[in-house]
Amino acid sequence: MSSLLRKYLLLPAIIRLSSAVPKDRNAAWAGYWSRITTTGADGDVLWDAGGDHEFTSYLPTLLRTLNPALPVIDVGSGHGSFTRLLAAHFPRAIGVDVAPSATSRALAESTTVPAAEFRTADCTAAGVGDRLAAELGDANVFVRGVFHVLDPVSQAALAANLLALVGATGRVFLVETNYRGNSLGYISRLGATPRRIPRPLKLAIEGLPKPGHFGSGERRAAFDDAAWTVLEDGAVTIDAVAMRQKGQPEQIPGYYAALAPRG
Repeated sequence: MSSLLRKYLLLPAIIRLSSAVPKDRNAAWAGYWSRITTTGADGDVLWDAGGDHEFTSYLPTLLRTLNPALPVIDVGSGHGSFTRLLAAHFPRAIGVDVAPSATSRALAESTTVPAAEFRTADCTAAGVGDRLAAELGDANVFVRGVFHVLDPVSQAALAANLLALVGATGRVFLVETNYRGNSLGYISRLGATPRRIPRPLKLAIEGLPKPGHFGSGERRAAFDDAAWTVLEDGAVTIDAVAMRQKGQPEQIPGYYAALAPRG
């Protein structure tokens, strides 16, 4: 069977699964996290490969571009895996997620990392950046895998809130999925076949908004050149949970950028 035919034989299952996704984005995320039973290398979360391999690949850039004296806010923190890793390198690490069920799980998984804090907020909502900035002052921001699941209007709204969060001395480090093929190609790359869709992938398809891609073009549209300076950007590889061969994380093409407020 050709690879093209296998992809299109997936289509009926993908349509059926995705038809159940709630129209409200925040409700979708809350429902998704409430259905997660396990996390880590053998868990349900598509983008959680377990371990620190991916984070370690970013660490030199993080330490080179972010302000080590400031706290770091992990936007879209989910169950807190990256917040916990960030807590070892910054005076405070605060995970923020739109889903209360994600915040609850992050707190439960972080009892041995007291420097990791968590709260629930929609960072695309007007005024959220100002409210957090009033509490925390200037801060660094870490964003992994949030922009590529937002529409362009919400991407711009998130970037505006990040500008309030960083103030004059904070910085932003973002990393996003940047697979440029179509959605069937992406799903097939992650191990879906006409006979089997791995559970982490199935949970995402039936519970979450359809993802897109986010690269330099999308970053330019979301982050106004008049307000931001790009310190670095380029290609990276994002690790996803193993779905085809146990112990072998899936590799997803990604894009990173480190940004500072202009002026």
